Amino acid sequence: MMTARRRILISGASIAGPALAYWMNRSGWEVTVVERAPELRTGGQNIDIRGAGREVARRMGVEEEIRARNTHEVGTQFIGTRGQAVASFPAGRDDTGGATAELEILRGELSRVLFDLTKDHVAYRFGTTIRSLDERRTDIQVTFDDGTEERFDLVVIAEGMRSRTRRLIFPGTDPVVTKNMSTAYLTIPRTPDDTDWWRWYSATGGRSITLRPDNLGTIRATLSYPTRGDEGAATDDDPSRVRAALRERFADAGWQAPRVLREMAHADELYLDRVGQVHLDTWHHGRVALVGDAAYCASPLSGMGTTLSLVGAYVLAGELGRSIDIETALQRYEEILRPFVTCAQDLPPGTPRLANPRSLAGRAVFHGVMRAAASRVGRRLTAGLFRPPADAFKLPDYE
Repeated sequence: MMTARRRILISGASIAGPALAYWMNRSGWEVTVVERAPELRTGGQNIDIRGAGREVARRMGVEEEIRARNTHEVGTQFIGTRGQAVASFPAGRDDTGGATAELEILRGELSRVLFDLTKDHVAYRFGTTIRSLDERRTDIQVTFDDGTEERFDLVVIAEGMRSRTRRLIFPGTDPVVTKNMSTAYLTIPRTPDDTDWWRWYSATGGRSITLRPDNLGTIRATLSYPTRGDEGAATDDDPSRVRAALRERFADAGWQAPRVLREMAHADELYLDRVGQVHLDTWHHGRVALVGDAAYCASPLSGMGTTLSLVGAYVLAGELGRSIDIETALQRYEEILRPFVTCAQDLPPGTPRLANPRSLAGRAVFHGVMRAAASRVGRRLTAGLFRPPADAFKLPDYE
């Protein structure tokens, strides 16, 4: 007599969700992915794939496809007040090193790679969200936003740092720890003066402007500025208010600020968010688990977000495939992964303030440090400066 396939529902179709779907399908589970957006979200900024995350990509067979969609970023430059390069750091040449990783890809491009890998074997439902969860003795009943109900053996929330669905299992708590900085992300046209370097300009007042190349012929720009812990969320659903606030804050910032602010008026995508991390005592409750940013966002400052999503999906699926008992598998997932997450979330002292000086004197000191670090001797002494702990984890073998 054939045993019915176990069913898993995954909420979120960005990175962690499709990666988990791939491994769960390989383990023989019936996989459904729901996504709030009406279609696959192909926007987003540059992301790194490093260390253990890159090894997961290899085991999925997508490393070369990711390489083919590389952003072609050649390294990172810190820019002075006259637009000159103060310090230059070439891209990494191994799995982990470099402020610019050897494998850089746009978030939306990686999402497309993982979606295409799984779409023929996984049921994707766009424009769908989870309204409620009702756990039973042998399964969990899910009610969707259209009122329909289905039963699954397991539900996994693979959403972003500010996941709404997470509140269904951890009501009344806010696990987001802010890092006193907000960043606006947008895409602007490329000009002949742009380069293939990630250019980082520090204005006074803790502000910074970055310009990064992509493989689509445009430039990914960010505007970052300090926010106090008591200011509340930096997000705003009114684009006109966001644009007005950014124009006021960066009007005197210098360098490429006028260009970015001018192009901001026409940008199709403008996203503003408070930089933060997610800290939870546990990543599961009953038959519901968390993976990726919803569970343990390390912030863009860490350079580890994508790696944690890929590794977390791999370990979670591996433990579920190894154990018949779901609770045991979820406990093992946490035991194995938590030390790696803790390491990834342990940012260098003074982050992000040291890299975003408030005064002219502070900027001069920062540039001096970067200039020394970029020298031939400095690179030997500061080899770990731009090396996140992405290789501080040995992937289990679940084959």
